[in-house]
Amino acid sequence: MFTLTRDDGYTISTDPARLDLDLVHGWLSRDAYWALGRDRETVTRAFAGSVGFGVYRSADGRQVAVARVITDRATFAYLCDVYVDRAERGHGLGTWLAGAVRDHLAELGVRRILLATNDAHGVYQKVGFGGVPADRWMELDQRDQAVSPLTSKDRQPPRPLTVES
Repeated sequence: MFTLTRDDGYTISTDPARLDLDLVHGWLSRDAYWALGRDRETVTRAFAGSVGFGVYRSADGRQVAVARVITDRATFAYLCDVYVDRAERGHGLGTWLAGAVRDHLAELGVRRILLATNDAHGVYQKVGFGGVPADRWMELDQRDQAVSPLTSKDRQPPRPLTVES
């Protein structure tokens, strides 16, 4: 596990037992543009398969921020679900958290970390993130399709593969 404490007492921890997933679910499902409406089970499954970073206030131990990293812990990571409680913003916690994630992953040998953001480019640029070459990256985005019976929506059948001769 990874732990880091700032001079003002805020602590980052990757201890999954410390994560308040009810709180995280509330933040993400009600206030994070990328996860609005995300159900509690999805949050639980997502964090179970990832490395979760929580930020905790020293005075009362309350969780005030979160980040989730999907990684093989060797070569690649995807940083996502970064959220700082609205009441705690303005203290540099987002930048500190992103830098701590970067540094912890570097200790593991991870040299490529991706993320996607609509509005926080400045936060991540402060710790070394930059744009990606558009002609190098591809994606398969199926978010607009029904994805599982858990959502009570019908799954769209995949298109059959065809081979041209």
